[in-house]
Amino acid sequence: MRATSLLLILSLSLILSACSWFKDNEKLDDTVPAQTLYSRAKKELTSKNWEAAIKQYEALLARYPFGKYSQQAEIELAYAYYKYNEPESAIAAVERFIHNYPTHPNLDYAYYLKGLADFKDSNSLIDRITGGYDFSDRDPKAALQAYKDFSELIEKFPESKYSDDARQRIRFILEALALHEIKVARHYLKIEAYVAALNRTKYVIENYQRTPSVEDALGLQATIYATIGMPGLANDSLRVLKINFPESRYIKRVEKALAGES
Repeated sequence: MRATSLLLILSLSLILSACSWFKDNEKLDDTVPAQTLYSRAKKELTSKNWEAAIKQYEALLARYPFGKYSQQAEIELAYAYYKYNEPESAIAAVERFIHNYPTHPNLDYAYYLKGLADFKDSNSLIDRITGGYDFSDRDPKAALQAYKDFSELIEKFPESKYSDDARQRIRFILEALALHEIKVARHYLKIEAYVAALNRTKYVIENYQRTPSVEDALGLQATIYATIGMPGLANDSLRVLKINFPESRYIKRVEKALAGES
């Protein structure tokens, strides 16, 4: 009796699965014209039904890869991936679009979207800044790639309507990367790995000169030199700090450390 019940349950499961399969394939069968698939995909995209839009775009591109709607479908699919929080798929789709359509009039948008996907940005830049967003504790690889993407956009399309926003994002990325280096430097200083900490401060000074983190880099650098008994180098860093940041909170701290050294 028990075996019969199990067999009945299994049979019902197979029937339901088959019904589901036929239902899904009825919606996306090979007889649906490209225009219909694109209209469905666009409707889902406009309604922010990202997953449904992705399925429709993928079906369209699988059946009509070189059709009338394929170019627009590829870039809109990339956007749907991005909004659905699948940045890797979005990047792959954008790169495919750039490779397939190097003269497309919306190529600047493709580079911009690639930057957004690498940046994994789901809110506006202003929201991130005013909301105290900080990705400096994360692996900076994605931020570095986003920086390259936005830089490439600006270089290739300086007059693009996306370039100004890309410039703002680059400034934000550079500050976050600089802040990342400062946090690592503080960590090394805490565990008395002074050479490693100095290397991080030097990197900030040399590579992120226009960011506020330069003050921290100079202050930490002067502090480290004073701590390890190198007053000459400490005074050099302190002098530069005073010239560029005369109100810096590090000045008195370093001067006190140097006075104790002497």
